[in-house]
Amino acid sequence: MKLTSLFLQGISIKSDLPKFGFPFTIPAISSLNLNIEKHVTFLVGENGSGKSTILEALADKIGFSAMGGTKHHKFIEEYETDLANYLLLQKNPRLPINQGFFFRAESFFNLSEYIDEHGNSKYWGGRNLLKQSHGESFLSAFNHQFREGLFLLDEPEAALSPQRQLSLLAIIHEMEKEQKSQLIIATHSPILLAYPNADIFLLDADGISQVKYEETEHYQITKSFLDNPSKYFKMLFE
Repeated sequence: MKLTSLFLQGISIKSDLPKFGFPFTIPAISSLNLNIEKHVTFLVGENGSGKSTILEALADKIGFSAMGGTKHHKFIEEYETDLANYLLLQKNPRLPINQGFFFRAESFFNLSEYIDEHGNSKYWGGRNLLKQSHGESFLSAFNHQFREGLFLLDEPEAALSPQRQLSLLAIIHEMEKEQKSQLIIATHSPILLAYPNADIFLLDADGISQVKYEETEHYQITKSFLDNPSKYFKMLFE
């Protein structure tokens, strides 16, 4: 067995997957077979391609709250995903997943509300999360909760300015340098996707394939637009 400091080395799907109904007919889910080799892995694709659905099911399978948070936050809202029952995880037997965090941008407000109500803000930088801007509260989580373990991030750029996205890249770099954490990130951000030496997996109508940063639409469209915005305005407005 290859020695590795990764908590999770692969994700696949059971063969008895239902043939009908959401999310089982999504190509990236019905053919899910992900080999994970890097400490930072990105999932990219259009809305509806299955990125968030896979992360949510993965969080549920591992024992995190599917609504976001750590294993200690499962009681915030009981929620289970059907897909979690069909996931097969290749875990590292030397590194049990005891720590980590599922950062779900869509429901982070609910987690923040719970944290503030129960007086746990001292573990998040000392300030009530709901008394910060949305982006500031995101960074409070990244700065004070992201240490060791497996971290699943679903669209962490949602409330972050470009400058704050750069700050997140610095946090990710510090985590990777320590070799005590692993991150799997679903994102639309061309800034985050530029993180060096990460693996990027594209989810589309053909399933899942590994791509280079420059091959992603996120990079290509953003670069093309910035190079010639008037071309896009003419196409969109006329």
